[in-house]
This record gives sequence, C-alpha cells and structure tokens, in this order.
Amino acid sequence: MTNLIPEPDTKDWTWVLAEQCPECGFTAADVAGPTIGATVRELAPRWLAALSRPDARERPEPTTWSTLEYGAHARDVFRIFDGRLELLLTQDDPQFENWDQDATALADRYDLQDPAVVAGELAAAADVTAARFDSVADDQWDRAGTRSNGSQFTVLTLGQYFLHDVVHHLHDVDA
Repeated sequence: MTNLIPEPDTKDWTWVLAEQCPECGFTAADVAGPTIGATVRELAPRWLAALSRPDARERPEPTTWSTLEYGAHARDVFRIFDGRLELLLTQDDPQFENWDQDATALADRYDLQDPAVVAGELAAAADVTAARFDSVADDQWDRAGTRSNGSQFTVLTLGQYFLHDVVHHLHDVDA
C-alpha cells in the first residue's frame, strides 16, 4: 500500500503560548525557562519507547503519520529549535529561516527511515538541545528573535512553543 501524503499543517500554533492546548493538554505558559532542559530529558525516553514499538512504521490512517514519521519530525524539531536557540543567544534580534516541515518529511522520506536510527538521532538531538537550554543565563530569557512569518519569540517563549510541539506529538502517538 502506498502512503498517501497527509494534509499540510497550515495552522499558526503560536496561540499555544497563551492558552492550554485542548488536544494534548499542554499549557506552555506554565513552563519556567530553567526547567526546559530537564523537561526535554524527561520526554526523550518516551520517544525512544514509542519508536521501539513493532508497529512504529504503520500509519493509523492513510493520511496520518506513523510513529516513525512523528519521531523523525520530533528529531528535526529538536535540531531546528536548538539552532534557533543558538541564534537567540548569539545574535541580536535574529530572523529564523522558514522551515517547511511537510516538505522536509517528503524530501527526507521520514516513512522509510529506520526507527532505531531515528531513536538514536533523536536522543542525541534532545541531549544537545537540553544542554543549550540549561546554558541560558538568567538575563537571556528575554532575548528576542523573529520567525519568517513575523511571529516574535523570546528565548522563553521559543522554549515553551518547542516543548508544546514535542509533547503534542507524543500525544499524537499515544506515548
């Protein structure tokens, strides 16, 4: 069976910075900056367990990503947000390049990747990202940057937004 292409997600998810997500229950505003690194370390093993499931490659519906595809996306989320955090910490008012997650999923063939390899890469990316969040000094949480669509983020709101993505997709894969 050929996997159909899921509909691209065109929502602007920045609203999760002000409201609890009704789907996954995550409340970004409750996250304190200095806890982000530890939270990443707590979440990563749940991804590793999900990716080790025998059915990790199977889509629950033809147009819904499999656990593998969500895991590859989460790995890339760790990498992208680590890069954005680095920019926020080293540049004044950086502009974040656009990242088309749907195009990346197709180009990198998330559906054909090896779940064990993705798990190892996700764990490594989570460690790097957690360490970078741990390195944020008290006076850096308000440093600001702008996403390609004009959305403004501080180090804190970037971390909160990032954690929602990781938690939300754990919810998507029942992990």
